Amino acid sequence: MRAADISPRIILRIVLVIVGVVLTLYVIYRLRKPISWLVIATFLAIAMSGPVNLLNRYMRRGFAITLSYLGLLAVPVALGAVLVPPIVNGVNDLAQKAPDYAAQARDYVQNNSRLRKLEEDYGVITKLEEEAKKLPSKLGGAAGTLKDLGVGLVNSIFAGVTILILSIFMVANGRRWVSKAIAFRPPEHAERLERAVDRVSAAIGNYVGGAIAQATIAGITAFIVMKILGIPFAGPLAVLVGIADLIPLVGATIAAVLVGIVTLFADFPIDTIIWAVWAIFYQQVENSIIQPQIQRRAVDLNAFVVIVSVLFGSTLFGILGALLAIPFAAALQIAVMEWWHYRQEAQVGTAEIEPS
Repeated sequence: MRAADISPRIILRIVLVIVGVVLTLYVIYRLRKPISWLVIATFLAIAMSGPVNLLNRYMRRGFAITLSYLGLLAVPVALGAVLVPPIVNGVNDLAQKAPDYAAQARDYVQNNSRLRKLEEDYGVITKLEEEAKKLPSKLGGAAGTLKDLGVGLVNSIFAGVTILILSIFMVANGRRWVSKAIAFRPPEHAERLERAVDRVSAAIGNYVGGAIAQATIAGITAFIVMKILGIPFAGPLAVLVGIADLIPLVGATIAAVLVGIVTLFADFPIDTIIWAVWAIFYQQVENSIIQPQIQRRAVDLNAFVVIVSVLFGSTLFGILGALLAIPFAAALQIAVMEWWHYRQEAQVGTAEIEPS
């Protein structure tokens, strides 16, 4: 197209399109927080639709939703009851016994010629003892720091309540909203869209169930090993392992390192070595056997796609992105496959009606 052929109307249209795109991106950026809440609420609603539909077979849907969400709310309460008291007691005990631990470390170093030489050169144990003696007095400062986090905690509670309410509305009315929106499409499109929505919902529900099953296995096996080794706080640590295992790729490693730190204060170095060997072995079993079997049945995704989606999601949105990456990739795969099948059927139909 020559410059003379470009009319002012075309230029105005191009400018308006560019301005519209920029404004849309700006609005999305400004609304990124409520949009992220909507995404989380949608994921939660789809995940909760499974137990809601199950209970709905035996009672009215309103009661089913109430019982399901009461069970969901009971989970963090139970986790707090299990985790918080041992953590508080453990921190207090550690602060009080830190000087004794430092003295034991000094005795261990003095009995080892190589470590004794390092201590003479760098004075690591001396500095450790000095900091250990200061630790009990620093608990008050830590309490003040926790007090300063009150505003962030209130904001998090507000966000959680908002997400919960949004998801309840979606569970109660979401399917009807989707059906009404699909009804505007032609019948041949509506049937395919209904099937795609059902498949996406089933994939996300299966993913959540699979992730919970995988985390449960990790927590139970970790609890058994810690009880055999006599590691303190085996119950809370097992819960921590299960929760961390929900985070793809890095969660199990983080939990294993935290438990390994606890073993330093149990029967070092035997417990630490045994736990490290077990953690490495179990992660290999989980990555090669447990997780592929569970996720293959849940979302039917290739392992390469799972890894890439988690990497992209975690890079863009952190832990939340890592958690939502796999169900999002499964939904995208279902949408693409449905579109591909539709295109193929359309081409076959066109070929059949063409004159020979």
